[in-house]
Amino acid sequence: MTPVTVTRGDGPLVLGFPHVGTHVPEAIRDRLNAEGRLLRDTDWHVDTLYDGLIPGATTVRANFHRYVIDANRDPSGASLYPGQTTTGLVPLITFDNVPIWREGMEPAPEDVAERLAAFHAPYHAALSEELARVKARHGFAILYDCHSIRSVVPWLFPGTLPDFNIGTNDGASCAPALAQAVHHVASCASAYTSVLNGRFKGGWTTRHYGRPADHVHAIQMELTQSSHLTTEAPPFALDPAKAQRLRRWLQEILEALIDLSEEMTR
Repeated sequence: MTPVTVTRGDGPLVLGFPHVGTHVPEAIRDRLNAEGRLLRDTDWHVDTLYDGLIPGATTVRANFHRYVIDANRDPSGASLYPGQTTTGLVPLITFDNVPIWREGMEPAPEDVAERLAAFHAPYHAALSEELARVKARHGFAILYDCHSIRSVVPWLFPGTLPDFNIGTNDGASCAPALAQAVHHVASCASAYTSVLNGRFKGGWTTRHYGRPADHVHAIQMELTQSSHLTTEAPPFALDPAKAQRLRRWLQEILEALIDLSEEMTR
């Protein structure tokens, strides 16, 4: 299993998919408990939602599961949200605070180091290479990091999440006009709710790569899974009608990002 799959396009947009992979090496799977083997916290079908929306987009897809190692976490292990509940670089629990490893089989520091080298580093090497490539071609690059989560996860946040959760590290990872353009399109989707820099402000990927002064803009989109799944529980099946409705708005969001970025660069 290759840790990352890259599909190169000739446009300025790079779509990151750090959490759609479901591969777990057998030696690691053997250490997971029954809950862990459900892979509950996968970004189910998110790559399908974006497939073909923008001709020329580059995609960088992690093939390994986030329970192996989370490609959207700081490799140092530092928390994305200090003082708030969250999962770590190699999660020990689900988003419901339920253990995922068999007793005594939790990853040790040497396991984390091995997984950083084998999975996390290759994913980010590929992402860095593609952002540099498209920036060299166009003079700018847009990293759009694609995510999803269940709409109700009491351990992480109160109440119900909006459908579109847009994160730009409180404006630090992309030009304000781009963030507002995305939020405007999402707000026009009357069947959905949206928020800019709410509970999800962008993960390590957004914060690490977003350098608007250097013409690299990064934005994270966290979709609620109720917007495109039949149910937010196993078997996590895609609802074709929901997906079709949602894809229209995702396409408009991506097109708005590209159009405005090109205007800003000119």
